[in-house]
Amino acid sequence: MVFRKRTRAGLAKEMFLGRINPIERREELAIEDAVGRILAEDIVSEVDVPDHRRSAMDGYAVFADDTTGASEASPALLVEGVDCMRVHTGSPVPDQMDAVVMIEDTLSAGDGGVVEVRSAVHPNKNVSLIGEDVSRGETVFLAGHQIRGCDVAMLAMLGIADVRVFARPRVAIIPTGSELVQRGGKIGDGKIRETNGLMVSLYVEQWGGIPDHRGIVIDDPDLIEKEILASLDAGSDAIILCGGTSVGARDYVPGAIASVGELLVHGVALSPGKPAALGIIDCAHSVPVLSLPGYPVACLIASIEFGRPAILKLGRVPAKPDLILRARLGSKIASRIGYVTYTRVLVDGGVAHPVMTSGAGILSSVTRSDGFVIIKEELEGLDCGDEVDVVWIE
Repeated sequence: MVFRKRTRAGLAKEMFLGRINPIERREELAIEDAVGRILAEDIVSEVDVPDHRRSAMDGYAVFADDTTGASEASPALLVEGVDCMRVHTGSPVPDQMDAVVMIEDTLSAGDGGVVEVRSAVHPNKNVSLIGEDVSRGETVFLAGHQIRGCDVAMLAMLGIADVRVFARPRVAIIPTGSELVQRGGKIGDGKIRETNGLMVSLYVEQWGGIPDHRGIVIDDPDLIEKEILASLDAGSDAIILCGGTSVGARDYVPGAIASVGELLVHGVALSPGKPAALGIIDCAHSVPVLSLPGYPVACLIASIEFGRPAILKLGRVPAKPDLILRARLGSKIASRIGYVTYTRVLVDGGVAHPVMTSGAGILSSVTRSDGFVIIKEELEGLDCGDEVDVVWIE
């Protein structure tokens, strides 16, 4: 299979994501295990928080009218236990009293004695009212909300121990290539260690998926098709294949996708990452299939461009903005018009130094970098000194 025309990266992503439907499976989790997960139900409070009037300060609960005009020069004199009552932060305010004077604004003669109040307060001053935080019947979180640590604390405050969340997408990762051996295997004679599947699995987990790192499949179209279908039968919500996606004699993956489903795109105007292929199998459930280049840098870039948004959409996870640092370019970068180009850069003192502008197989060029300068398809490179956005790798 030969691709003569590469699809624009943005269009390819639009075509791919347009065919993906978020998964509907749900599960129930203890709230302490739910951080980062997506709520599958609205959370409506069954209680008022607080459920009683409580003091917001250490001090004395008082009748506000008794403090009218009180000052340091002319304090109001109140009898503890009769006109006022000692309270602490969070403790109940007696029903008949309507304000709290801070301890700093009082002078006490001791238990049961006279308390000098040196500052006037108005009704409800320093008092947390019933339902002030959350009222009974209030919708606290909507379905689709991604749970944070502070949200777990709120759920606990509402007396909720378990929540229903959307299941994480199950993603099969299939390394292909007769030259590959598993980690720990013997290399030499043209054999190399399989690392792309490992890298992609870790990113899938980081993006909210559950990776199923499957065994290596040799360059055989029938075996590749068989493994795709086996992954589908195993309940995968998405399938990612590493390698075998270019136009060489042993690059069978795009053809295998076309044989068992629908090949949407083969060849993308993305550098590195041009040989990427995108497809759909099991049209009833629209299971996305992503075929990544075998060169590790191209594999990573294509994963970021297509794998990440696909997994986020499957899992209903809201996309977060990349961590971006503004820097000045330390030297010129060339790029090809019509291609989205990822250039690896190292940032030092506000200057982004290109580490490598080509070499999709040199993984160390990424591990020595801080991030990428992404050059838009309408530009023919960038000049030394240009202000650029560096997208941080992590």
